[in-house]
Amino acid sequence: MNLYKADIKYLPGMGPKRAEILNKEANIYSLYDLIQTFPYRYIDRSRFYKIAEISSNNTHIQIRGKIVAFTTKGEGRAKRLIAHFTDGFSQIELIFFKGISFVLKAYQLNTEYIVFGKPNYFNGVYSFVHPELEKPSQERMQGFMPLYHTSEKMKNNFLHSKALQKYIYLALKQLPTDLPETLPQSVLKKRHLMPLYDALWQIHFPQSLFLLEQARERLRYEELFYIQVAILRQAGLMRSKQRGYAMPLVGDAFHTFYNQYLPFALTGAQKKVIKEIRGDMMRQTQMNRLLQGDVGSGKTMVALLTMLIAVGNGYQACLLAPTEILATQHYEGLSALLKDMPVTIKLLTGSTKKKDRKPLHEALQDGSLHILVGTHAVLEDEVQFANLGLAIIDEQHRFGVAQRAKMWAKNQRPPHVLVMTATPIPRTLAMTVYGDLDVSVIDELPPGRKPIQTYHLYENKRANLIRFVREQLAQGRQIYVVYPLIKESEKSDLKDLEAGFESMQKIFSEVVVAMVHGKMKPAEKDAEMQRFISGEARILVATTVIEVGVNVPNASVMIIENAERFGLAQLHQLRGRVGRGADQSYCVLMTKYELSADTRKRLEIMTETNDGFRIAEADMKLRGPGDMDGTMQSGLPFTLRIANLSNDGVVLQQARTDVQEILQADPLLASPQNEMLLSQLRYRAHDAVNWSLIS
Repeated sequence: MNLYKADIKYLPGMGPKRAEILNKEANIYSLYDLIQTFPYRYIDRSRFYKIAEISSNNTHIQIRGKIVAFTTKGEGRAKRLIAHFTDGFSQIELIFFKGISFVLKAYQLNTEYIVFGKPNYFNGVYSFVHPELEKPSQERMQGFMPLYHTSEKMKNNFLHSKALQKYIYLALKQLPTDLPETLPQSVLKKRHLMPLYDALWQIHFPQSLFLLEQARERLRYEELFYIQVAILRQAGLMRSKQRGYAMPLVGDAFHTFYNQYLPFALTGAQKKVIKEIRGDMMRQTQMNRLLQGDVGSGKTMVALLTMLIAVGNGYQACLLAPTEILATQHYEGLSALLKDMPVTIKLLTGSTKKKDRKPLHEALQDGSLHILVGTHAVLEDEVQFANLGLAIIDEQHRFGVAQRAKMWAKNQRPPHVLVMTATPIPRTLAMTVYGDLDVSVIDELPPGRKPIQTYHLYENKRANLIRFVREQLAQGRQIYVVYPLIKESEKSDLKDLEAGFESMQKIFSEVVVAMVHGKMKPAEKDAEMQRFISGEARILVATTVIEVGVNVPNASVMIIENAERFGLAQLHQLRGRVGRGADQSYCVLMTKYELSADTRKRLEIMTETNDGFRIAEADMKLRGPGDMDGTMQSGLPFTLRIANLSNDGVVLQQARTDVQEILQADPLLASPQNEMLLSQLRYRAHDAVNWSLIS
């Protein structure tokens, strides 16, 4: 039997209609899909409760007793059936809003039943809404009962958790006891993993907690193993096919700048990263490297030195930024550093005038323009290079796949690629989403930078905050005030922002206050931003449009209003807008007093540490990897069903090590003993583009 092709509609009791609902609602088509739908939790069915024992701590419980009466309440759609149930000592109501006639026919008075469900507490009493009822004599689930996620549509068509449990049981019964393995025997032995047949039975119907944990361990490992097979094999194929430009020289441009114009000594972390990049660029295969560095760690200087290596080897370099403000800022900063060097650098954005474009295009095509800094405008077809040897992408997640692919098409042979991000990525996520890239990390801030002091204040401390802002303004500093992101559906956000702007103008009437938000026209937004960058405006009231790409060393205070509405990563990025000069900087998180436990934890983490990597790890643990920057499922070759990148870092590292050993011996998985790995890849791969492989 081929599990991967066996259609679920042929399972007893399923039929085409229910199968179609499972297809659409749960992406379940085959017996393999069904068996791989794992429980999200388990209920111990060995214990019976008394009605008097029920408390708010109970989730799902079972009681034994009899229905002594049926009554109905309400009319029409509000009609409900109440079964009065007793365990011989106390009574509880079983409430049914749907299937009333079925319940009245199926269940008799004064007959013993087992009721199973989640107790609801309302108006001082407990009740069960739509519980399961079964006779004690029927074959029933003993020990641990699996619970499965279902949608409203599935429930309405009797595809609730209990039904899924029944269908999965029927599917498992069809498995041969000598079910072929999906992992190499060497790996099973090395990692002491449970056989597949046993693991599938124990994950759904565990006989003990020990066997359940063994099953989880086996299936978690397998999932992470095949993610690594997909990523590392593809990366190997790319490296074998993608010829790159060998750049054997460090070059005069690098040496001259490093020895004569470098404005400050590099940190040890910057030197280490440049050495890693240099090693890649010397080879004849294309570099694909991810450069991670917290806000202010000196990624731009690493980018410049990397571009000078390309220039010193006779190639052109390009730095791509997601916004015009960030591109302009990069251009101005790099131009100032290169002003005494024989290196030409130009800026190309959507605002570049037509008369300025012609000479720029000509200089690009004849090779006299060495470095181009730009936005998406660089990707236009008419922008052609003489010999593009290096492409650097800043905040690369903001560029779409098709856009990035256009960049590589500008050469017959793709340039070396360095992608940079100031959003620290947890190690487990980097090993998966960016598993095909070599990763460099700048984990050290330049000397002289003072850690930003972060405070969490409630609304009743606003007077203290205003006094503090006055002191900072008196010292000549500038202030950011950030409100939650404006969305089409959230008009109140715009009101809050505008009210905040007016309030700041009144309170601090002696200084210029600027305002920026995403609904403004680009020219208007840039003009307001420039007023703040130039120092004309001392306070900038804004939404998260300033999250990336504003570098104002004189800004020393970041006030984040309604901080409870921001995620950890976003709070950290916003905080990174200050602390860019030598002065002490501050971040103030303003919130209402009523906060959830998770929100309080987020704000505590922000006040405890400035370390972006610690924050990213904490963020992934709090939110789960699926919610981080939208990268999770879009970056993985398969959907995660049981593994969790927040908690399974050790298992992931083991799987990666094992896969590297296999691929070292057989990079294409061409040998007969690895045929099973290739067939598993085909079965598991979904149709989505694997974004991480287009780099």
